[in-house]
Amino acid sequence: MQPQFSYRDHARAVLGLGLPLIGSHLAQFAINLSDAVMLGWYSVSALAAEVLGGTLFFVFFIMGSGFAWAVMPMVAMADSAGEEAQVRRYTRMGIWASLLFAAAVLPILLLAEPVLVALGQDPEISALAGDYLGLHGWSILPALMVMVLKSYLSALERTQVVLWVTVGAVGLNIAINYLLIFGNLGFPEMGVRGAGVASLIVTTASMVALVIYAARVLPQHTLFRRLWRPDRDAFAAVFRLGWPIGITNLAEVGLFAASSVMMGWLGKLPLAAHGIAMQITAVVFMVHLGLSNTATVRAGQAFGRGDGPGLRAGAAVVVGISLVVAALTMVVLLIVPEVLIGLFMNPLEPDREGVIAIGVGLLAAAALFQLVDAGQVMALGLLRGVQDTRIPMIIAALSYWAVGVPVSYVFGFTLGWGGVGVWLGLAIGLAFAAILMMARFWAWSSRAGAARMN
Repeated sequence: MQPQFSYRDHARAVLGLGLPLIGSHLAQFAINLSDAVMLGWYSVSALAAEVLGGTLFFVFFIMGSGFAWAVMPMVAMADSAGEEAQVRRYTRMGIWASLLFAAAVLPILLLAEPVLVALGQDPEISALAGDYLGLHGWSILPALMVMVLKSYLSALERTQVVLWVTVGAVGLNIAINYLLIFGNLGFPEMGVRGAGVASLIVTTASMVALVIYAARVLPQHTLFRRLWRPDRDAFAAVFRLGWPIGITNLAEVGLFAASSVMMGWLGKLPLAAHGIAMQITAVVFMVHLGLSNTATVRAGQAFGRGDGPGLRAGAAVVVGISLVVAALTMVVLLIVPEVLIGLFMNPLEPDREGVIAIGVGLLAAAALFQLVDAGQVMALGLLRGVQDTRIPMIIAALSYWAVGVPVSYVFGFTLGWGGVGVWLGLAIGLAFAAILMMARFWAWSSRAGAARMN
């Protein structure tokens, strides 16, 4: 008989696991945020280039992270069943799949300028973005290995080390940016290329720190002994679960990447305002992403134990916490948008007022999609926990690309609503995904899933 937990017990467990994960996601995002803020203070052109280059990098990074995110529920379930060999096998093959993907997409990142020009972006900004990715692009290799190790450690509820390694990376990134973007303390002034160098150094350092921790603190898993040896069965299992997650990630981030391309058609100032607004809303999304990862681990553990009531109660608690955060965010975005946007701009920047004026409208639109954005990422986390990834992939692709992108174009260009219209289209695509995926999880957990687990 399964132990019964109260909602308060579930809340304690969610916050105990989730707060360090939220902190690590916020710290990870702070690396990107510090790039945006410091390049925004350097020049609007550098900021716009980082928006374009960073968006292209993130598209491939988040797609490749599908294999890392597959490791999380698989390790959580294996660990709850006491199967240490399976923990090792799944993590190793997650590393294999991630590095193979990184090697495949690396040439595109290193030769990004013609790709961006072909997408209709400003040639000057595309050239700067190409310079940025010529260095930052190499980070895809250590970055995806870091994601696998974070998933492995999170599934084992060793989230504190993930948090502190990421916090250390933030400080290192800011220090190197200070030296190389602006040319301080005798270092060369490299502008956007300096941010690319910083990203590569910081990501590599994070990977080394997590490898050392895993090898020394968890020697029983022997993750890196004979890592070169293939494990076909485990690789196939990780691939089967991971590729739909990667495509789902691609569908979602592709929606936002498409919005960046459309904002680029409107000009440099709308693109810069869009980049700032995306950074602001992404800070809050990191909270929901941490809770979503928590939902994946907790659901994976309940799934491994066959605990249907615990799965449903835990899901209700983590979704409720996420929705409270979303409601509070809506209030902040509507009350102080000028203050938030102004943080990203040099007070002496000639285009400051124009960027702020555009950004205020974008944040008002962003406030509208907070609830649905929280809903869709929480549903994805829960479904991944019970290893349901293929149907959510189809739902995501249809919601984001058959609904979100066309509506963004119609609102932004056909109806002439500009950037605000593009962002309203994003909200509608996210709403479709949230409703359909939440309905799928609760239907599964109440009927077929309950019958299978109880």
